[in-house]
Amino acid sequence: MKSISPNIFVNDLKATITFYTKLGFIVADEVTTAEGEKVFALMSNGSVTFMFQTFSSIEGQHPMVSRTDGGSLLLYISVNNIREYYNEIKENVTLLTGLEKTFYGATEFSLCDNNNYLLTFAEHD
Repeated sequence: MKSISPNIFVNDLKATITFYTKLGFIVADEVTTAEGEKVFALMSNGSVTFMFQTFSSIEGQHPMVSRTDGGSLLLYISVNNIREYYNEIKENVTLLTGLEKTFYGATEFSLCDNNNYLLTFAEHD
């Protein structure tokens, strides 16, 4: 295995792209239907890659993808220079926790994205 790139299903792809752009991600690729609707975006920041796809684009194909937003999923993202990154984005997002030192030695902070997914950013000393 070489990497993992979660494909995260969302209702509003445009809002998701806007939100993740605030976190420093860029759109590396996207798919638009013949009717001009964006249904997929590949976004990256360094070596972290997320794929975002609309629920409507898979309607009827994968019945197990049935929820609308969020879920019991935490995306744990390792970063370098966490304090610098935290200061860059903290005014543009709603933080759940500020910078905290964990019992296992990491410095972390958490936020909820525009789709109700929990993101935790961490730097291990």
